[in-house]
Amino acid sequence: MPGSAPAIRTVIHVDMDAFYASVEQRDRPELRGRPVVVGALPGGRGVVSAASYEARRFGIHSAMPISRAYRLCPDAVYLPVAMDKYAGVSREIMALLAQWTPLLEPVSIDEAFLDVTESRALRGDGPRIAREIKARIRAEMSLTASVGVAPNKFLAKVASELEKPDGLVVVPPGSEEAFLAPLPLGRPWGGGKGTASAL
Repeated sequence: MPGSAPAIRTVIHVDMDAFYASVEQRDRPELRGRPVVVGALPGGRGVVSAASYEARRFGIHSAMPISRAYRLCPDAVYLPVAMDKYAGVSREIMALLAQWTPLLEPVSIDEAFLDVTESRALRGDGPRIAREIKARIRAEMSLTASVGVAPNKFLAKVASELEKPDGLVVVPPGSEEAFLAPLPLGRPWGGGKGTASAL
């Protein structure tokens, strides 16, 4: 309507949990509940590409040298990267996300932004859509995703990281400052030790 206020933007960030490792645990039931590390194999010089949450309890994380990961948890299951398989699962996930909005922006193989501002009339508000997305991914892919809902991409990305795995964090319009204020300076997306030091 002429003169009506523009709709408040609603952005959702979907981030799959420990994607490569979770796909392996899904496809190989004997790995469920065990520490799984996907990347270079022990004895090589590469790094960890993904670590299951069971492996993360030992301090293992992505980009860590595989030699250090092995020292931290020699009993973990170490698997090579099966990129063709992960890419196929990623295509299925992105096709599912596109059912909510054509405004879909994949960021990497395991995460994407969705602008659902204009989806409210048909699909409900951001939190409702986020819950539907999580439920569909679990039901159809047997995987979990952490999701952030916010008025912009930056906040949605930060929100999705706060309650992993299988989290859902909503930043209502008007609460942006209160949401960011208690977070460490290096926590927001794009921040790091250099940014924290400068701030």
